[in-house]
Amino acid sequence: MRPEAGQEYWKSQYAHSKTGWDIGYASPALVTYAAQLYNKSLKMLIPGSGRGWEAGYLMEQGFTEVYYLDYVKQAADDFLIRYPEFPESHVLVSDFFALSGRFDLILEQTFFSAISPDARKSYAEKCHQLLNPGGKLVGLFFNHEFTFEGPPFGGTNEVYRTLFAPYFYFDTFETAHNSIKPRQGRETFAILRKK
Repeated sequence: MRPEAGQEYWKSQYAHSKTGWDIGYASPALVTYAAQLYNKSLKMLIPGSGRGWEAGYLMEQGFTEVYYLDYVKQAADDFLIRYPEFPESHVLVSDFFALSGRFDLILEQTFFSAISPDARKSYAEKCHQLLNPGGKLVGLFFNHEFTFEGPPFGGTNEVYRTLFAPYFYFDTFETAHNSIKPRQGRETFAILRKK
């Protein structure tokens, strides 16, 4: 990982509009998943929310306990300008690894690929810690390596299985069928349930 890929690096990316990970709308895979959730009071965390398309979408669908998390204040400020009705108390400007609290669901969309592979074990442990009993980590993971120095960072399903197996049951772990066009066949959709 480039040494500058910490908080200052991400601030710079936003400041210079270098946000290629931002697809400009909620991830189709997460939209599809959310459509089958009937409990609108599930407490959800979206780490590395960025411009917050998923958080805004879920709020618009009537989910009342959605928490936006990013440690770049500009991203959070931009999100609140676009979604002024989103509860400010649910907008967390913080480091994921320092977060406390409990959630029923953690939604993953590009955050995992933004952190160094060296931090992935800590990510799995932190997700496990933050989830309530039976809680789920749901989202997309790149299922291939990249040929450049990240972020983003790729990986393989075999490595992910080894990483998450101590903490989660694999309810679903398969190639995503509704990735955006540039990522078709290159993402794994996972529903991982806390052990």
